[in-house]
Amino acid sequence: MSYTHQPQLLSRGSSYRNVVDDIAYSVDDLSNDLEDTNDSHVSNAHISPRVKAHFVRWLALFCACCFSVGNHYTSYILGPLKSRLSRELGTSDIEFSLLISAISLNGTWTPLLGGVMASVLGTTLTSIIATGLIFGGQALVLLGDLQGSVRLMVFGLFVFGLGTSPLAVVQESIIVRFFNSHGLGISMALGLVAGKSVSFVSARTSYPLAARFGRHAPFIASTLLTGLSFIINLIYLSVSKWLIRESGTTLEAREVHNEARRRALYNISEARALEKVAKKRYVHLDDVLGLGDLFWAYIGLNVLCGALWSPFTHLAPNLLERRYELDEAEASKEASYLLVGSMVLYPVCGYLVDRLKRPQATLRLLMLSAVCTMICYAWLSAPPQWTGTPLPGILSYSFGFGFSTLLLVLIVPALVPLKYVSTTLGLHKSIEHTGSTIMQVLTGIWLDKGKSGSKQRDGSTIQYLLLAFLSLNVLEILVLIVLGRLYRNRWRTDGELDGTDDPARSPTLVSSGYTPVDQDEDQTAITGLPLTAEDEPLLASLTPSSDDQVHTPNPTHKQREIRRGRVFACICAFLLCFCWLLFLGTAWSQLRSRDERQIPTS
Repeated sequence: MSYTHQPQLLSRGSSYRNVVDDIAYSVDDLSNDLEDTNDSHVSNAHISPRVKAHFVRWLALFCACCFSVGNHYTSYILGPLKSRLSRELGTSDIEFSLLISAISLNGTWTPLLGGVMASVLGTTLTSIIATGLIFGGQALVLLGDLQGSVRLMVFGLFVFGLGTSPLAVVQESIIVRFFNSHGLGISMALGLVAGKSVSFVSARTSYPLAARFGRHAPFIASTLLTGLSFIINLIYLSVSKWLIRESGTTLEAREVHNEARRRALYNISEARALEKVAKKRYVHLDDVLGLGDLFWAYIGLNVLCGALWSPFTHLAPNLLERRYELDEAEASKEASYLLVGSMVLYPVCGYLVDRLKRPQATLRLLMLSAVCTMICYAWLSAPPQWTGTPLPGILSYSFGFGFSTLLLVLIVPALVPLKYVSTTLGLHKSIEHTGSTIMQVLTGIWLDKGKSGSKQRDGSTIQYLLLAFLSLNVLEILVLIVLGRLYRNRWRTDGELDGTDDPARSPTLVSSGYTPVDQDEDQTAITGLPLTAEDEPLLASLTPSSDDQVHTPNPTHKQREIRRGRVFACICAFLLCFCWLLFLGTAWSQLRSRDERQIPTS
């Protein structure tokens, strides 16, 4: 196999040959099989390396999107079925909230584990574990539905939830890995659009499927889709090395470590260099404490986002049905529009982020999103006889929610160094699921108490619940204001603004802990190439123009941030423990057997 089209690989650091090229020789047989399948195929020598790498990156994106098809479909089938499950299985509001919470409960710690596993085991192996858990958990849910056992369904969703958050972290990490320097915004948007599109299809079809083919039909469909995602993941596993080689993607820490062990057999100096690179790319959780106030403000924002988004989207069909006196089909149809905005707005938002390359613009878009969701809660909180229809509020929520989840991911590279992206994405998912689970369980308890009274009391219960969502939304806006000020103050304090108030014009990300010298050294050790403009990250340049721009943080200020980081970490740990105690205590006291629910044998 010839590599004459890349002679520049040895132009710098000739003692460090390109690891990616060496891996290519280990998969020569696979490449030759692909070339020999049809003699009429165009030879690889006649294909532009840039075009080929572009095609391979998009192929990797397609695989990553397929990983979550079954996950997203399953996550949104329950909301439209709430009234039907109550009627046919006798589930209460609390039991339904436990079904939904079981999905997000393990998401309070597994995203962090997913980030660590992605760093230690690699994204490929982690994705296999995640999709396997999702498939197995959904099979248990289907079995529980067939037997009429809510307890088994909750347990199945508990197992299902073990894989959902790590899979999301892995999926986002794979996209960041392949597209970090090649249009991250639009590629991340397309990856999330795939998931949101499946979610919309799930919300729109689960009730019609149950009405046409029976209660079991949506669960059978979701089981088949989770199995399909697992099979596609196995295919990705078999071709992952080829994808990495052909796209010129930077190796992960685990891959560098494995390559170092292989090279140690014949070149000790190269092995030591690669071990040094691998050590730099591993992330220790203690390092998170020093990421600063800006990072913890972002984590606090995720608590509120989790409490606001997921519980409302799952409860919306039943809330609309009870508040506006709609039938189940109509309420399910209107509530599905909550998810439709993402399919249109994700690509638009990703394109804008790629074009603007300004973290402040991302924060402003997040503010716009929060205002739109606040309008929705205000509209639904108003007396139904005044508003008449929930549609304006739903459309406002659809617009705001349509790009907010994408922005929470895209802002991460501007807040932390690249090596911490996977871990930060894991923490972001973990704390978001913590807020979601707590709010979901409390909402179920509140609605169940109100439902036991008169119709007027039921209406008041829903009214107070919507006002609680509205209050949390106002708090989210305040946190966004604080986050924006902290971001600007960090750059002003560090003197990185080049005489302007716009952090996007700053030449480095050193103030957030990134060291340009290490990045350049890593790049040379792996590829033998210096950094180029195409290697620069999404939101700022990583290459300083002079040594004077390399900033050393004030030690006293750093120690204060670390102490505050410990306090914030303890608060997060308290929320996580409270979340688990709340769920387990509620499940222990409220989950009933089939006989206790007095469900007739079908």
